[in-house]
Amino acid sequence: MGWETGQVTGWGEAGTVLYPAVRWALRREGSVIIDVGYGVAGARTLHLLEDVEENPDLRVLAVINTTRPATATVPAIIDHVRSLGRVDGLINNTHLGDETTAALVQEGAGMVTTAARELGIPVVATAVVEELAFFLGERDREGNPVRVLHRYMPRAFW
Repeated sequence: MGWETGQVTGWGEAGTVLYPAVRWALRREGSVIIDVGYGVAGARTLHLLEDVEENPDLRVLAVINTTRPATATVPAIIDHVRSLGRVDGLINNTHLGDETTAALVQEGAGMVTTAARELGIPVVATAVVEELAFFLGERDREGNPVRVLHRYMPRAFW
């Protein structure tokens, strides 16, 4: 559910407008995943949702890619997560597109786990593409569960 590309041309960092149909989806039972992205407007998206801070049924998870400049060090991860407001857990999604290795994902798991401990929140999972899943197994080197991803847009770098 989102705006047509032609309807958002020029929005840039002017702000994030919540598509009206999203309000309906947020009232349904089950899981709703909102990818707010990085950048100036990304963290503000959750402020458009009602009762984010007070809703006990809501889990806010921050997805961290340690190859991004904004989250490339443990202190940077901690600062980024704190800037988001309420965050209940982290997901390690360290990758470099087609250049990703199992060692890179494991290194990211270490950094994300260290940041999570400092923040006092859990690492919910480490994400890995199906081609590398065998090398990680069911848990990463930090003991976090591994979730296998299938890339539907393999030519996209990020």
